Amino acid sequence: MSRKYRKTRPRVSESDVLPTEHCTELYPHESIIASIKDTADKLKQDQATRGDLKILDRALKELRYAFKVFTPYRKQRKVTVFGSARTLPDDPAYQQALHFGRRMAEEKWMTVTGAGPGIMEAAHVGAGTDMSMGVNIMLPFEQEPNYVIHKDEKLVNLNYFFTRKLLFVKEVHAIVCCAGGFGTQDEAFETLTLVQTGKRDPMPIVLLEAPGGTYWSDWKTYIENNLLKHELISPEDLSLFHITDDIEDAVDEIIGFYSVYNSMRYVNGRLVLRLHVEPSNEFVEQLNIEFKDILESGIITKVDAHDLEMDDEHLVDLPRISLLFNRKNLGRLRQMIDRINSELAPAPGEEEEEEE
Repeated sequence: MSRKYRKTRPRVSESDVLPTEHCTELYPHESIIASIKDTADKLKQDQATRGDLKILDRALKELRYAFKVFTPYRKQRKVTVFGSARTLPDDPAYQQALHFGRRMAEEKWMTVTGAGPGIMEAAHVGAGTDMSMGVNIMLPFEQEPNYVIHKDEKLVNLNYFFTRKLLFVKEVHAIVCCAGGFGTQDEAFETLTLVQTGKRDPMPIVLLEAPGGTYWSDWKTYIENNLLKHELISPEDLSLFHITDDIEDAVDEIIGFYSVYNSMRYVNGRLVLRLHVEPSNEFVEQLNIEFKDILESGIITKVDAHDLEMDDEHLVDLPRISLLFNRKNLGRLRQMIDRINSELAPAPGEEEEEEE
């Protein structure tokens, strides 16, 4: 079931939805590089073992190269697709992933996968090479990149799962999980954990069924009966994901999330939400009433871009609201973003008329 966003496109084409930045000042690149070198020097003082040094060396090299590959595409909307490497082309789940990748490419979104066969291949087939990026894990089996992304400059080969998983979540603006095994379950739960704990900014997490499938609806039943029922999660945590077997519903869920909301950033301890549409004073007052429970203190207010946000030059002119968020109720924060999108998104056709 859709959240019923009005189907519209963001008014700003470029975005900067990266992991939350808890910034109080901007550090020059040179000082951060010096800090990395200082940490490396301390490893000698610590008499780190050869095995530990090899892990750090390999992980740093992998991330450095991966960041180099992703940097030119940082302002390009991207979605990660997770799913089984064992799914065959005649499986309905394969075809579903293929059609999803194609639809996101039509919306000018790139598709990131683990670059392997099965669901990963399907999503890349649909997206096409130009709109695909791959983060391949080197394993003694299932390790060869699929034919779509093989030898492409947008493919990164990694030795460690933890560096790979960082890229899957850090570099994208949405996550889609199709049916899969332990790996897919791990990726789904880790993504939900990162968003639920605020270690990753809110983003659409779509659990995509094959047509008529029950993989994720059965999973949700388990979540409700064993986690929610025993108060191991909060009711609002169910707002962090969306289950559907309809491709257009999945696309609308992702595109709609950014119809008004653009991104967020912490500035001097306050959470700032960057929007494509300026909210009225009356609507901000309504937000204060409806979401008072997520405020540490004070109220939600409209603000201009802070000096500490000047490094996001393409976002400086966007309207903003600011709040002292309690950093705990991330499910409720997601609900507030949904409320903003639902209220402020232009009606279908309205934006086109304004541009004319």
